[in-house]
Amino acid sequence: MSRAVVLLSGGLDSTTVLAMVAEQGFEVTAVSFSYGQKHTMELKKAQKIAEYFKVREHLIINLDPEPFRESALTGSGTVPENRTEISTEIPATYVPARNTIFLAIALGIAESRGADSIFTGVNSLDYSGYPDCRPEFIDAFQNLASLATKTAVEGRPPSIKAPLLYMTKAEIIKTGTQLGVDYGMTLSCYQPDEQGRSCGVCDACILRLEGFRANGLEDPVVYTEKSHG
Repeated sequence: MSRAVVLLSGGLDSTTVLAMVAEQGFEVTAVSFSYGQKHTMELKKAQKIAEYFKVREHLIINLDPEPFRESALTGSGTVPENRTEISTEIPATYVPARNTIFLAIALGIAESRGADSIFTGVNSLDYSGYPDCRPEFIDAFQNLASLATKTAVEGRPPSIKAPLLYMTKAEIIKTGTQLGVDYGMTLSCYQPDEQGRSCGVCDACILRLEGFRANGLEDPVVYTEKSHG
């Protein structure tokens, strides 16, 4: 059985990727990160999702939040709301070098676990404009992984896979729905309230709601009265 490392945030995209990987029969190590994010509820969601998919191992890596502090998701900045042109600028919710660091750690875990594939849920179409969600970034990290690891030198370079890279949010939700994903388990919101309800107005919520509407579906998560969805 092939082994894979899957980056699992607890959100819609990474859960869809996990469902895709599980359907392909991989033995999975899921990896989540605590990096000082204010929406820590996503880690509880990730735990439940990992249990639901019966992954072989679920690691929650605790990182020093210092490198990530210049972000509205980790610091005191304000999360943008009701943006109509989401991909025209890099928003305050960008987390410095987050995907680079996450993938670097996943690379070490993959090598130590004998996994030949690392899956990430990054998406270059319906996303918030983050530079580390672009195809160029994935290609660059693949080049790094092919140079920086013992397994690569021995002729077995790890494969960095981003199956959602060129999919719209609607296509992602359609794929997950066909795989039987219960999206009620997930959390995409950047600023959920204490009850875990999503705001409906941050970039992540807007994209998510539009994706469900495009499929003629109702998002199963609960939104606050602040939501327009």
